[in-house]
Amino acid sequence: MAKNSSRSRVATEINASSMADIAFLLLIFFLVTTTIDVDKGILVKLPPWSNEPPPEMKLNSRNVFSVLVNANNDLLVRKKPAELAKLRERAVEFITNPNGAPDLAERPTKAIISLKNDRGTGYETYLTVYNELKAAYNEIWDEEAKALGHPGYSDDLPLEVRRQIKLKIPMVLSEAEPTAFGDEK
Repeated sequence: MAKNSSRSRVATEINASSMADIAFLLLIFFLVTTTIDVDKGILVKLPPWSNEPPPEMKLNSRNVFSVLVNANNDLLVRKKPAELAKLRERAVEFITNPNGAPDLAERPTKAIISLKNDRGTGYETYLTVYNELKAAYNEIWDEEAKALGHPGYSDDLPLEVRRQIKLKIPMVLSEAEPTAFGDEK
C-alpha cells in the first residue's frame, strides 16, 4: 500500500480572502441603487416660532367658515351638524359667495376657513376633512384658470398666472389647537 504524500493530495480549500471585498462591494452597490420610500405628510407652511402671544385680531364672523371635527368624528360646520359629502360644496359656496349672501364671505380675499379637531378625532377623518377643504380651493382655482382662458389650474400653468390666481383667491386655512379628548366647544 502506497503512502499518500503531501504533494499528491489535492487541495480542497478555497481561497476566500477576496470574498469579503466582493460582499462589501455588492452591499455598497445595493445601498446606492436602492430607493427608500419616504412617507410624506401634509405640506403646510407654519408661521415662525415666537415666544410672544399673537396679536389679537378682530375678525368679522361672516368671513369665518369654522369646521369642527369632534371625538366621535362628527362634523360641525359653523356650529351646525354637517355631512362630509357636502363639505367641499359648502366651502366653495362660502368662499366665492356667488349670490352675495350676507352670511357668507364678503369676498374670497377675506374668507378664512378655520379647522379645529378634538384629540380623539380619527386621523383618517381629519385627513378627509382637510383634503375636502383643500379640494374646495383647488376647484375654485381651476374655475378661475378656465375663466382666464387656460384649460385648468395645474403646475403646467405659467408661474405668473398661478400667482395671479392665488392673489385673487388666497388659501387661508387656519388650524386651531385641538381640544382635549371629548371637550369640544
